[in-house]
Amino acid sequence: MVQFNDFLITLDGYLSGSWWFPVLLVGTGIFFTVYLGFPQFKFFGKAWNLVSGKNQKDDAEGETSGFEALTTAMSGAVGTGNIGGVALAIWTGGPAAIFWMWITAIFGMTTKFVEVTMGHKYRTKLDDGSISGGPMYYIEHALNMKWAGILFAFLMMITAIGSGNMPQINNIALVMSTEFSVPKILTGLFLGALLWVIIIGGIKRIASVASKIIPIMGLIYFGGALVILVENYQNIIPSFNAIFAQVFTGSAAVGGFLGASFAMSLKYGVARGLYSNEAGQGSSPIAHASSKNTSIDQGIVSILEPFIDTIVVCSVTALVILSSGVWTEKFDTTFSKTDMVILEGMYSDEENIDGTYKYPEHMSQLTNYVQSLDSDVNEFSGTIEIKDGKLIDTEITVLHSRSIAEDILIKDGNDLYSGELNIFKGKISEPVIVEGKSLVSSAELTAKAFSQGTFGEYGGKLVAISLLLFAFSTAITWCYYGDRSTAYIFGEKAVFWYRNFYVLCFVLAAVIDTTIVWNIAYVSVALVSIPNLIALFFLRKEVKELSDEYSLKD
Repeated sequence: MVQFNDFLITLDGYLSGSWWFPVLLVGTGIFFTVYLGFPQFKFFGKAWNLVSGKNQKDDAEGETSGFEALTTAMSGAVGTGNIGGVALAIWTGGPAAIFWMWITAIFGMTTKFVEVTMGHKYRTKLDDGSISGGPMYYIEHALNMKWAGILFAFLMMITAIGSGNMPQINNIALVMSTEFSVPKILTGLFLGALLWVIIIGGIKRIASVASKIIPIMGLIYFGGALVILVENYQNIIPSFNAIFAQVFTGSAAVGGFLGASFAMSLKYGVARGLYSNEAGQGSSPIAHASSKNTSIDQGIVSILEPFIDTIVVCSVTALVILSSGVWTEKFDTTFSKTDMVILEGMYSDEENIDGTYKYPEHMSQLTNYVQSLDSDVNEFSGTIEIKDGKLIDTEITVLHSRSIAEDILIKDGNDLYSGELNIFKGKISEPVIVEGKSLVSSAELTAKAFSQGTFGEYGGKLVAISLLLFAFSTAITWCYYGDRSTAYIFGEKAVFWYRNFYVLCFVLAAVIDTTIVWNIAYVSVALVSIPNLIALFFLRKEVKELSDEYSLKD
């Protein structure tokens, strides 16, 4: 699994981790924003009127109302990315990463408008009377590139599992285990069975469930977040300062956080922004295609999606984490092998009374190391001695979760380990359990933020319940994206088999290493976005004609 994770990291380095992918993603949004006359602002008020459904005709062709299509797409977008993804962005890119999430969302509102309009316009009625739409249809019919449509649909089948499925249950299982002591496999089996019952009913049942879950989970999560923000009101302005002050320089090291370069902040801000609001990914048009609205109207409705998802929900999560200060603190946790590395020599992040580091050169070297930049840090290879669970060798440093680990305890099952451990390039060969204090990431970090103050230990439970609703609704919707893509390539008969495979992966992902799951998501999301973004550029004139015609009528 460690080797597989290394492969994913290398592959991602050529995709979302490279310079060209953020340019392609954000650049597409910027181009269409200027080309179409800033539709995300021009049509913003109209979007709220349309989503009410006042002007919608009941006999219009389609399977869902505009509101149901929006909430279905929202349930696919508002999920783990809003709770765990934001925390992950801060953990890797620092506060400055949030700024790039916002930028991705603002221009993503236009990208969403374009892809949903086209997805709805070129939708198709299948033999059973159901509606099917999405990028594969406008790639085939508008661009006359059937092979590219098949390529997109195939990548969407993979992405539905790698992005919309696995990270959701993995994060649910993680917080249910830490907050309620529910075994991860039990969470996976129970929710897997419930998932199967819902998705077997198709888009109408999915839309019905989504339209009920979205408002409930919003109230629960926002209510709790507002309490935390009121308690930490004095830290809200400093949190905004932390986001904006280091946008073009990267986030400086503070507390247990080793810092992040400008490139890291940009990379993870854009990556998490895309994962959160899905603009340009080509997934949302599949849900919006079922709407009874006109194509341009549904495109306008979709503008609200990145706004609510990233500008509102993700910002609330970010402010809770930053204002509580937990993102720089170390907590007791069980170490994952993929996030742990043993280094040669002793490094320290000990601080002086004034908050400066006693050994700034240590922090500088480690910051470069965790960001794969030039450094003098070397990974340890050899053997280390353990007695009663504790390290005897003091000339090594253990990094976990991108921080210097403390109070390390090594176990063999439930017993303290004694003996030697073989280390190769910083990784432990033996199947031991390592515990200690380090930074935490993903949904666990958000849970820690909610646990500070009034809620106490119940704050983490509130996050667990919210995440369960957020992430489970996401997994439901993404199965629909995957099965529409399956039907496009293989026909409706293959959908049954895809749904069963989807549920199987859902259950298995409950117990897979969190870091590996997220890296799978990074790679799959980037891959499926590329053909869609290129197709949208070739459709620019058609989109402009529709937009200009609508503006004249409005």
